[in-house]
Amino acid sequence: MNLCYRRKKTKPTTWSKRIILDAVFYQLKNGCNWRDLPKDFPPYSTVYWHYKQWRKAGIITEIMQTLHGRVREKINKKPEWKTLIIIDSQAVKNTCNASRETSGFCFYKATNGIKRHLAVDSLGFPFFTHCTQANISDDQGLIDMLISNINYFKLKPVDLPKTTILLDNGYHPNTIESELKKIYPEIMTKIKFELSAKPSKTEKEKQGKFGFVPVKMRWVIERSNSWMERCKSLIKNFEKTLDNAKTKIDLCFVRLMLKRLAHN
Repeated sequence: MNLCYRRKKTKPTTWSKRIILDAVFYQLKNGCNWRDLPKDFPPYSTVYWHYKQWRKAGIITEIMQTLHGRVREKINKKPEWKTLIIIDSQAVKNTCNASRETSGFCFYKATNGIKRHLAVDSLGFPFFTHCTQANISDDQGLIDMLISNINYFKLKPVDLPKTTILLDNGYHPNTIESELKKIYPEIMTKIKFELSAKPSKTEKEKQGKFGFVPVKMRWVIERSNSWMERCKSLIKNFEKTLDNAKTKIDLCFVRLMLKRLAHN
């Protein structure tokens, strides 16, 4: 993967890409200002300049997708064409640093900020991420996310089994299908939507359980949302654009997958 990019002719940096990336991870995990990076890292201006160039070039998202394939290969799963995609959204509050253009009020969550949309596999690692204003419905956020990644489905061989997209009961598959068919009429030959089973009161009583009962496959993506909240930069939205907010999500999972690969 090429981490190089065009820049003005200046003195070559004496810092390795590794230590610059470590500094970016430090800021992500601890939520500090760029100016407050510890002195054993490169100057904050150098770190931020590289991060900004990687973000603009889409390199961080590309790294996330590459690492995702490698994590799956480690446990003998197919790296490319998944048979199960689990999708959910999470509403988070904006801070005073975020711009008004990113802000929207979600009445259901009583949150003024953005929504993070994730499409993860059975391991909980995403191959699609997307950010919208919080007032955008879950259906529309999902439609936008899938349309922006429509080439993934166009390139999927037709002889493979359909990919099951597992949704919670807040989504409306018929609405989503009709919008996706406008962009790619054959998409439903490659995917199918399925609403997650919700245990009834009777089923809970038989199991001796009450109140909230987690559903096994749905809990995978809830765990992914909790992974993001371990990074202080992602507890709320601090970014001025939705694209910047998406990059921070991608960076969070790059960090997690690198740790997973390092331990195996």
